[in-house]
Amino acid sequence: MLEPSGPLPPEIYWRRRMLAIGVSVVVLLLLVWIISAVSGGDEDPSAEAVASSSALAASSSASAAASSSTTETDDADDADSGGQASGSAVSGSAAASAAEVAGTLPPGQCADKSLAIKASSDAANYPAGQDPAFGIVITNIGNESCERDLGAGMQQVMVYSLDGQHRLWSNTDCFPNNTPDVRTLKPGEQAAFTIKWSGATSEPGCAAARNPVGPGAYTVVGQLGALRSTPEPFNIS
Repeated sequence: MLEPSGPLPPEIYWRRRMLAIGVSVVVLLLLVWIISAVSGGDEDPSAEAVASSSALAASSSASAAASSSTTETDDADDADSGGQASGSAVSGSAAASAAEVAGTLPPGQCADKSLAIKASSDAANYPAGQDPAFGIVITNIGNESCERDLGAGMQQVMVYSLDGQHRLWSNTDCFPNNTPDVRTLKPGEQAAFTIKWSGATSEPGCAAARNPVGPGAYTVVGQLGALRSTPEPFNIS
């Protein structure tokens, strides 16, 4: 840069140059800001409309997908219940419970919510080789008389490990009985049944070898439709 020359002191000329440069920079920044503001305000409205439409379509698609997923899950549950009904009596009770949940019980039939079921053993301890006997009591806890099929095919008595994690036996695994036993229960009336267990394991359809269970603590559970009793403990020595 050339040294300033003139009748005034050099400091004056330097100050004038710095001032001119500062003004130029400010003007340049203002021009850039104005151009940016004008460009931002001239966005195509149709582009905004397209973007809005796309967002709405995406939202609708997500909602439709969520609804479809829920329906498919419900259909899968119904299909599972149907498949089990055509298998063993164990799966038949699951299908019956699904039908009751769906509200397909005929008029006058006792709904699960109007019944209570209790399982018990006739002894707290059984020596090895003695067959335990289990009692099932079904009570009408509703306010009206109603009917319910209490046949052996509709009832399940199951033996579990004490922690409830392993199912060891069910009365419907190897000897299913589909003979109906429709009974009318008045409010407070009970129906009692007794089922004996040989002390051997079983699987649905009697598909595996049956082996005697070893000494230990177990529980018995009764089920009618979707209604299950609380586990009742007993011991085999």
